[in-house]
Formats: sequence, structure tokens, C-alpha cells
Amino acid sequence: MSSPAPNTQDTAKEIKRIFALQSAHQWDVKASTAEQRKAKLQKLKAAVEAHADDIVAAVLEDTRKPEQEIRVTEVLNVTGNIQRNIDNLDQWMTPTDVVPSTNPDDKAKIIYEARGVCLILGPWNFPLGLTFGPLAAAIAAGNCCMVKLTDLCPATGAIAGRIIREVFDEKEVALFEGDVSVATALLELPFSHIFFTGSTRVGKLVMAAAAKHLSSVTLELGGKSPVIIDEGADIGKIGAALAGAKQFNGGQACICPDYVFVKEEQKDELVEAFRSSVEENLYSGDGTINKQAIAQIVNEGNFNRVKGLFDDAVGKGATVAVGGTFDESDLTVHPTML
Repeated sequence: MSSPAPNTQDTAKEIKRIFALQSAHQWDVKASTAEQRKAKLQKLKAAVEAHADDIVAAVLEDTRKPEQEIRVTEVLNVTGNIQRNIDNLDQWMTPTDVVPSTNPDDKAKIIYEARGVCLILGPWNFPLGLTFGPLAAAIAAGNCCMVKLTDLCPATGAIAGRIIREVFDEKEVALFEGDVSVATALLELPFSHIFFTGSTRVGKLVMAAAAKHLSSVTLELGGKSPVIIDEGADIGKIGAALAGAKQFNGGQACICPDYVFVKEEQKDELVEAFRSSVEENLYSGDGTINKQAIAQIVNEGNFNRVKGLFDDAVGKGATVAVGGTFDESDLTVHPTML
């Protein structure tokens, strides 16, 4: 199933129905062979490739990312991830001999087993890539999965649901769409494992919900990534790399550089290198930014949060070295250095 139920009560019932279905079926999936799992992964990979143009159109509608960026992060990254699981699955499923103790007569092996029924909660910054990546790993490990994409990317959620319905029976993988109430209903269930990608704030809520059932959890949360420049560095190259990294996905990535440590005597050169690269790649001769070359901020709330951080810094004495323009009409933040 891949569309929200008519009301909260019906949604909760449908979630419980699917969970019960997958809980009963998990033993068959756990017992599946490497070849059976690889066949499922091959089918998923083929479906992603077949729907590549649909994926690009959907993510573009939701995020206004550059088309080539979408193809890399939401298509090629996904198919490459699936293929890595296929290539390594035989090795991962092979028991490993270990030395259990000092007793020479003892024998022991490490055998990796499936968790059971897993929940995958995807993010909005790479809505397909960071949802289908964990899904591929869960399938390779022999799990059943219930999947929830963010409601901030409805077009992507729709194509993801279409792909999942084509590839899997709902007793093995099912996708749910909807707002936070759907995620809340899902988190009430005793999943074997929960994989969440998103903010630290929501990560705490996921961890608290998982603790009620002692569910194991993987949290891929936000970051504040520094750039540290020493005196022997090529400032021109670093300035260009910084500009490209901040342009990528409109700066909306946990590994995006947020602040720079640089020696005072290198600061001006770095600012100019950053400015030159931004102007060359994003702006026309009349100073107009090419908004098809940079993603918008995902929604008004996050746009206002970013602008609030900027206003706070300037209010406390920070100087705008590059950028500082916020286009509220289309949620564009120009690359900015303070």
C-alpha cells in the first residue's frame, strides 16, 4: 500500500494490519538464500533504472534540485548502493570462524541473522537516496520493511510507492505516505529495528519510542562540519571546493561545510576565491543567479530558520563577505559567507 488512509483511525488500522502480516512472514524472509535476496535486489535496481526519469521529475518538483544532481544522488547512488549489496552478500552471509576461548576443543562461528520487521523513516534532503539505501541493506539482510518517506516530498513519495508496489508484496515491503501522525502511529509498534535519517530533535523522539520496545536503532542525524585550512594549502582550490560544497543540494546535507578555521593572513584570499567560484558557476553577467543550478530550501519553515541564523549573526556583529541575499518568494538562499 502506498497512499494514506482516509482518517487517522483507518491509517492506524492499516499500519497494524501490515505489521501483523510482515511479523508472520518474517520467518520465511529470514530463511531466504543469498540468491533469493539478490534476485529481489536486482528487481529493485531494475525498477529504479526503469523509473529514472520519473524519479528526476518527482524530486525536481519537490526540491528544485539541478537535474544532474538528482540523477547522481537519487538514481545512480541508489543503484550503486543496491549493486554493492548484491556484490558482497555471499561474503556477508558466510559464517566466520572465531576462537571462542583458550579451550582447544571449543568451536565458535559468527553468523549474521536478520533482525525481523524493520521501520525506515526517510529524510527530505535526499528523499529517495537515503530511503532506498537503507531499504536495500535491510533486504540484503533478510528483513521485512515498513517504509515512510517525508511528507515534505509528496511527488517523490508517490514514485517510491509505485516502485515498491511493482517489486514487493506488502507482506515483505510496504510504503506509507502521510504527515507526522503516520510516523507517530508507526513508532508505536515493536519493530525489530528502526532506521531514521533526519534532525537531532526528531531523532530523540525516535529513540524514545524505540526504547519502549527495546528496538535497536540506527540514527543518521545532522552535523556541523568544519573546514580546517593550514598554511600550506592551495587557497584557490579550497575556495572553489567550498563553493561547490555549499551549492550542493542548496547546502542541505549533514556533510555540508558550515564553518571554516583559517589563518588570519589567508582569510581575504579565501573569501575572494569563494566569491569568484560562486559568481562563475551561479551568476550571469548582470548579477542574476541561475536558480536552476541550486536547490531551494525545502520549505518556508526551514527558510526562516536559516534566515534567522543569518540575522542573528549579523545582529551580533558578523560581516557579510559574500552573498547574504534571501529570496522568500521561491525559498532561495544565495551562497553566503560571513
